[in-house]
Amino acid sequence: MDPDLDSGLFGIQLSDSEDGSNDSEPAESTRPKKGEANAPIDRTAQSEEEFQAVRREYRVKVENGEIWKTIKLPLGPGRVPKPEAQALLHAVEELYFFRRYSDGANFARAILGGNGTGDGNGEGPIGLDEDTKKLLRYYESKCIEKKG
Repeated sequence: MDPDLDSGLFGIQLSDSEDGSNDSEPAESTRPKKGEANAPIDRTAQSEEEFQAVRREYRVKVENGEIWKTIKLPLGPGRVPKPEAQALLHAVEELYFFRRYSDGANFARAILGGNGTGDGNGEGPIGLDEDTKKLLRYYESKCIEKKG
């Protein structure tokens, strides 16, 4: 052990399976020095004109309880892709969060079969996975409980 590294309790010597000839690469936790090949990407790489163009076109996404209006029902045949299923849940959750319990219950009911999306028994479209159906039923019951 190197006498310079012998510092008592935390003086732990680690061995490497490599032969030690690879000293040119920095350790994982160290940052490369300025000017080295592995230097971090410059954060000012975007020109002022590019920034202003992005700034003009940027629109803040405001979540105000209207996600449900962007969803097209009925869902259609076949498996519902995960992003669409997540959008359904987010819409019902958002209505619940904004205390629009009546809208939330109606929307969940529409997804689960009250609006031509299923066979009318509340089981939901065949393409929705069971976890999503279970959460929709949960939010429907919570919305009914809160509004009543």
